[in-house]
Amino acid sequence: MSYTPSRTVAYGCLALSMSLVGSYVALSKPLAVVFPVFLLAWLRFGIGGLAMLRWLKKPATELPLSWQTKKLVFLESFLGNFMFTICMITGVSMTSAVSAGVIMATIPAVIALMSWIFLKERIGARVWAAVACGALGIGLLALAKPSHAAGDARQAAWLGNLLVFAAVLCEASYAVIGKKLTVVMSPKRISAVINLWGFALMTPLGLYAAIGFDFARVGAGMWLLLVFYGLAASVWTVWLWMTGLKSVPAAQAGVFTVMLPVSAALVGVAVLGETLSGIQMAAFAVSLAGILLATAPQKRAGYAVSRQTGGVGKQQG
Repeated sequence: MSYTPSRTVAYGCLALSMSLVGSYVALSKPLAVVFPVFLLAWLRFGIGGLAMLRWLKKPATELPLSWQTKKLVFLESFLGNFMFTICMITGVSMTSAVSAGVIMATIPAVIALMSWIFLKERIGARVWAAVACGALGIGLLALAKPSHAAGDARQAAWLGNLLVFAAVLCEASYAVIGKKLTVVMSPKRISAVINLWGFALMTPLGLYAAIGFDFARVGAGMWLLLVFYGLAASVWTVWLWMTGLKSVPAAQAGVFTVMLPVSAALVGVAVLGETLSGIQMAAFAVSLAGILLATAPQKRAGYAVSRQTGGVGKQQG
């Protein structure tokens, strides 16, 4: 029988997963300068695939997958891996990491909305309040960082922001579909299978981008960064997220996605040399307060989850 983490461990997995996502989203900006977008994405899936070869084997305890589940696995990879990677890498390459963080603040709200519509989850007032804190806190970044670009640069940033929002929709779909998959598959197997689909989908575009690319001009530092990106994006973050989802409803887990824009903005400041003001620090504090609001112990013993998520009842507390 697969391991189901306690609520506290699940919270830690979700928070660490989204922190790593934010980190690699920001660090994909310098990688996108060196590698073409499709080549970068293809190499990411290839690195992840090599690291998860043993996870592909179907465990004896896993029941045969229904056609519906197979379709969900494909959608999980197509939206959460393939489309998210293309939209996010391209978008971040055209805008700043801090600006991307502003847009990604909408992820918790979009996940909560999708969970209510597709999973029929009951979303309490505290979760909605936490979603509002995340959106309000990171949204303040828009006021704290006025755009000084002009002409083509501003137009490119607008398109980049639009692509980042498309990635938000992909990430929200990934969270909702993932909740359904954790009922029938282990986190490790989900991670390996959706990465394999991502590699297959990206291979034609990756091979085309690799033709004529001068791999010799890539420095050792960039190769190390690429390995970190591949492992973080394809292995660590997916496994951590799916592990956390086994014990936490998708809407509540969505609150932890606020760690994505927070860590992306902080990496943008610490590593990429972007600026961070006092009001931006206050925005982060508000966002983190939302996580505390959503995860603080409640009087109820558990959180109801819809039959559509697999019949999971009260959660461990």
